Amino acid sequence: MDQSFLVMLSNLLHLHNSLDPTTSLLSDTLSSATTAAAASSSSPSSPTSLLYSSSIAPLLFFTIASVLSYVASTRPSSSAATTTSSPSPPSSTTSTSSPNHPNYSVSAFRALSTEHIWSLEAPLRDAQWRSLYGLSYPVFTTVVDKLKPHIALSNLSLPSDYAVAMVLSRLSHGLTAKTVASRYSLDPFLVSKITNMVTRLLATRLYPEFIKIPVGRRRLLETTQAFEELTSLPNMCGAIDATPVKLRHNRRRANRVPQSYRCRHGFNSVLLQVVADHKRIFWDVCVKAPGGTDDATHFRDSLLYSRLTSGDIVWDKVINVRGHHVRPYFVGDWCFPLLPFLLTPFSPNGMGTAAQNLFDGMLMKGRSAVVEAIGLLKGRWRILQDLNVGVYHAPQTIVACCVLHNLCQIAREPEPELWKEPDENGPQPRVMDSEKSLYFFGESLRQALADDLHQKLSSR
Repeated sequence: MDQSFLVMLSNLLHLHNSLDPTTSLLSDTLSSATTAAAASSSSPSSPTSLLYSSSIAPLLFFTIASVLSYVASTRPSSSAATTTSSPSPPSSTTSTSSPNHPNYSVSAFRALSTEHIWSLEAPLRDAQWRSLYGLSYPVFTTVVDKLKPHIALSNLSLPSDYAVAMVLSRLSHGLTAKTVASRYSLDPFLVSKITNMVTRLLATRLYPEFIKIPVGRRRLLETTQAFEELTSLPNMCGAIDATPVKLRHNRRRANRVPQSYRCRHGFNSVLLQVVADHKRIFWDVCVKAPGGTDDATHFRDSLLYSRLTSGDIVWDKVINVRGHHVRPYFVGDWCFPLLPFLLTPFSPNGMGTAAQNLFDGMLMKGRSAVVEAIGLLKGRWRILQDLNVGVYHAPQTIVACCVLHNLCQIAREPEPELWKEPDENGPQPRVMDSEKSLYFFGESLRQALADDLHQKLSSR
């Protein structure tokens, strides 16, 4: 018999005794053995004894007990209910209209990640995982394994892998905290708290491991050779660009967002600066300025600029080009300053000499690596297309997505459709007094490379 029914029956027995203490539900003529048997079966030995009481309480008890007995006999057991309502594995096409949908429960996630995941073929398994969380199952487990010790310190009530999966689903699909909360049957504040924790860990703990400047000789040689095969320009080690990350419009806070956040494209944003290699892997990321800041100012305020100008970063791979000692450099468009370690085009509109125009074309060909990397970043982590977190947490969310981007590129995850960036139309920066010597040195290096490239390709 159902345990809850027995409890109710016991409570009614106590109620009867308190209402009519002169009458017992059990016959006084029964022996002690018979009494024990009757108690174990939770039923009176003589139903007729209930009808001859001096109070209406026994009759009331008998009526209520009969009704409860019928209800208990017709209600399915808890074990059967559990069996019939067991959650199915999550699907990318699952409707999210029901806030308590079982596909997003901890048990459903646990069933998918443990019981069913290895029974699937690898392509099907990883395709399903990418549709839910933006990356394959092996890459997901890598992220969880690296974050689990840090998440454990937070005393989070949810399992670490479940928390990471929830945050990744938000980053990959661009969902708001409120939408995720309704899917996972959690409080929106808790979802925001978990998102902030996981993105902070990605941006701080995993950044040094997966976003590294190519100072090692082996990696530097591989990168420069790959860019030379692409552009015919020697010693190029990367490409730099900046992109505004749009902040979702909030009517309640629209008047509180400073004008400095409005970028040249007309929307509020935070400025992201990245340097990428030939594999479209970021080796430097900086988010330090509102969207209205120009690219040159943002770059000059970055840690990368400080380290390069102070000599903290020294690339040992030096080549000689027409009497100039050329160290590794990266390239950018005309919105960045011309420096020995950052070369930009001669002219944005092709008004230079034949050698200069040829150099500009090859430089922009190398720069396409970072343009495509940004397109992949925003195409894979769609929250960056319309960022729905607070301004205070925007930088760590952006950097976290850059770390995840590198993980996917290193693991050679399938690349999504590129996000199309607005056309560049910024002005050329002015030469700072503190940079004049660097500017003139960079100018001579650029001209030497242009002349050498023109001669090399003309002789073929």
